Amino acid sequence: MPLAEENVLVPAMGELIIGLIAFALLAFVLMRYVWPRLEQVYRERRDAIEGGIARAEAAQAEAQRALEQYQAQLAEARNEAAQIRDGARAEAQRIVEELRTQAQEESARIVSRGEEQLRNQRGQVVRELRGEIGSLAVELSERIVGQRLADDEQVRSTVDAFLSDLEQQDQATR
Repeated sequence: MPLAEENVLVPAMGELIIGLIAFALLAFVLMRYVWPRLEQVYRERRDAIEGGIARAEAAQAEAQRALEQYQAQLAEARNEAAQIRDGARAEAQRIVEELRTQAQEESARIVSRGEEQLRNQRGQVVRELRGEIGSLAVELSERIVGQRLADDEQVRSTVDAFLSDLEQQDQATR
């Protein structure tokens, strides 16, 4: 064969047949063994990624639920704390009012007792003064008259009448 007749672009027929058989064999092996394995690895990878995304979404949803539950519990705790504070304030106010009432009652009782003691002491002082004034009046009368006034009962009634007149005059001037 001359050089001019041979075309470099067209391979020889033997090479072409061997190349086609090798290509068919390689394609068969790839399609039979390699391609299914690649598909399986691809599916597993896709499932792992999708499962990871689903798990991440589930974890995020769970975290969101936990956050909402925490916020609800926090709001409930705040409400309970406010109720406890309000209850404590009301209790403190009630105790203050109760103590104020007790103090007023005790004060009134002390004042009443003091007034009673004052009346008793005043009555005692008035009685003592009447007795002394009566004695002094009798003694003064005896000195003026120059003799002993014998009837103590009569003297006492005269002195009492005199003191009653003085008290009436004193009350009239007030």
